[in-house]
Amino acid sequence: MRVLIVGVGDAFSTRHFGTSCVIEGPEGFLLVDCPDCLRRALAEASATSGWRVGIETIRDVVITHLHGDHVNGLEAFGFLHWLARRAHPAPAPRLHMGPGAAARIWERLAPAMDQGGGATLGDYFELHVLEPGMPARIAGLKVETRPTGHPVPTTALRFSNGAKRFGWSADTPWDPGLIEWLSECDLFVHETSEPPAHTPLEKLNRLPEATRRKMRLAHLGDDFDAGATDIRPLTQGEVLTP
Repeated sequence: MRVLIVGVGDAFSTRHFGTSCVIEGPEGFLLVDCPDCLRRALAEASATSGWRVGIETIRDVVITHLHGDHVNGLEAFGFLHWLARRAHPAPAPRLHMGPGAAARIWERLAPAMDQGGGATLGDYFELHVLEPGMPARIAGLKVETRPTGHPVPTTALRFSNGAKRFGWSADTPWDPGLIEWLSECDLFVHETSEPPAHTPLEKLNRLPEATRRKMRLAHLGDDFDAGATDIRPLTQGEVLTP
């Protein structure tokens, strides 16, 4: 299991793409969240890492929640695959998300993608609902989910290839139970940003050293001070191997 960090920023960053990553599983690539300027974000991460990943190589997208910095790239992703499938028929890419987000995803996309009422979500994506407590299989990885306390329905994630486990907090306020759940992973990414909808850095700094060592920080504002913590912030184009 390899993880390419595509973006590390919060919704208002002028320096970073929105927090997202690509995970290589035994059966292909999956994208976690889909930020603005997705093609550019993937191109820059590929150039930095030397690991080329493009929209056309990704068949699975996992969405944590419907805030724009996490889903605005879905329009370009969906249209690019749709156009490619018109020339070369193939299954639609798979879109995975929790029930709250799944119930409203087409409401979010339809104004830009319904083609005057003639198209539906199924023309672009094969929707799969991630039910809490019911592990899914995506790109050959076991995927477990847990709701967070963000103001809109949001899903934290754990990915396992049977040997290693990788965690992703998604957007969340401070939640010791979520930290405990993620700490069962070999490596996990946790957001940090302004409370109350997000987790303040000082809370994470008080966690046990063993937890901080396996944690990486994302969802960073432009004023994030790396000197204020011993937890390592992620960089765009970085490759993780849990």
